[in-house]
Amino acid sequence: MIAGVTVLGATMSILDTTVVSVALPTFQREFHASYATVAWTMTAYTLALATVIPVTGWAADRFGTKRLYLTSIGLFVAGSALCSGAWGIGPLIVFRVLQGLGGGMLMPLGMTMMTRAAGPERVGRVMAVLGIPMLMGPIGGPILGGWLIQAASWHWIFLVNVPIGAVAFVTSLRVLHPDQPQPRESFDFLGMLLLSPGLALLLFGVSSIPAAGTVVDVKVLVAGIAGLGLVIVFTLHALRQDHPLVDLRLFVNRNLTVSVVTGAMFAIAFMGSMLLFPSYFLQVRGESTLNAGLLVAPQGLGAMLTMPLAGRLTDRTGPGRIVVGGLVLIAAGLAVFTQVSADSAYLPLVGALFVMGLGMGMTLMPIMSAALATLTDRQIARGSTMMNIVQQTAGSIGTALLSVVLTNQVLDDPAASSYSAVSQGAAPGGVTGEALARGRSALATAFGHTYLVALVLILCCLVPAVLLPRRRPAQQITHEIPVGTTTP
Repeated sequence: MIAGVTVLGATMSILDTTVVSVALPTFQREFHASYATVAWTMTAYTLALATVIPVTGWAADRFGTKRLYLTSIGLFVAGSALCSGAWGIGPLIVFRVLQGLGGGMLMPLGMTMMTRAAGPERVGRVMAVLGIPMLMGPIGGPILGGWLIQAASWHWIFLVNVPIGAVAFVTSLRVLHPDQPQPRESFDFLGMLLLSPGLALLLFGVSSIPAAGTVVDVKVLVAGIAGLGLVIVFTLHALRQDHPLVDLRLFVNRNLTVSVVTGAMFAIAFMGSMLLFPSYFLQVRGESTLNAGLLVAPQGLGAMLTMPLAGRLTDRTGPGRIVVGGLVLIAAGLAVFTQVSADSAYLPLVGALFVMGLGMGMTLMPIMSAALATLTDRQIARGSTMMNIVQQTAGSIGTALLSVVLTNQVLDDPAASSYSAVSQGAAPGGVTGEALARGRSALATAFGHTYLVALVLILCCLVPAVLLPRRRPAQQITHEIPVGTTTP
């Protein structure tokens, strides 16, 4: 029951990111705004997530997970309703910030509640349940967004959250047990002033890289360096504090450290490559948004098949062997896409996506399980917060990295650059059929080279993955033992 409630909340938050991505051209037309302006509907949401995630661990201890979870759902639904009625691009961006403030807390709170309810011996299978929206969001979002815009209007990409949020709120109210928060720690106000804007600036700089086309850009460098500087200062501050906003001393836990490193490397490769697949079908093959979403759907089907099994096996044998096997399957699927052309048959490509999905179901959540299974009850809220910070930052870096690789590949080839402009309506027609064919082939080659970079990143994940635990998580006490008592 707790898992079902958590999945409802997580699905809203994660789907919303990818659903809105397909609506950017619609926003341009409706609000008569430039692409750079409407892109802020995505950036504002991401920055709000980065701002609120660091505070979640302390707030969960201070106010209780149930109370905070209900508040997060309320903020997200209120933001969604306001977005659906936005009368201009400015108000829409402001309302997206409100959405992000609620959505940013849903995933770390969900991980905290599920881990506490399941205990270390069952954390793998409940993390597998929570992994469904994490893997399905990037796949189902473009399908849902494209369908809603075509069948109704852009307003419904936000309105759809209102009934889902209402169900999530009512079921959370009934299902979640009332918790008794025990605020034993003071709030690290200085840490918040350092980390929250630091993460927001860092992610803003990273997310600006694709539009700039290079890391050496004033906007990228100023925001990125300022954000990184604040994060470094926070690190020095946190190591001197008894109760920091994010407890970096958790890294003395070997399993947590290995899991965080593996998860960060995987998020860089995973989030970046996920955006490439629909882009190939849209730009090279000329498919509609809805068809592109359906073509990548086998990835989600593969993940749904292996995820429950991987969760149970993680609880029995540890995540080490499972994660390595999953990375091998992902690498095999990506290898097919490195040879992609302008006329590649769909059957091998769809099969490769299905194989990648099998691997993804064996990878992401077992990595998180390895991190959380060895934490005590008091550490779970802070640990899940830290994992979400790492995942959000690494995912943004991966998206920017592979976007820049693809953009530079296209710009280096005039034929590919010309065809890309024509296919996106940014250049006049009248180009000869031979030139179009040559440009289409060059664009497909650029995608193939970018997939090769993604493949290398996935193979690099094998290095820390072999260090993950290969035994069943130890049966450990997850609640604090009062001084003077004995344990059996």
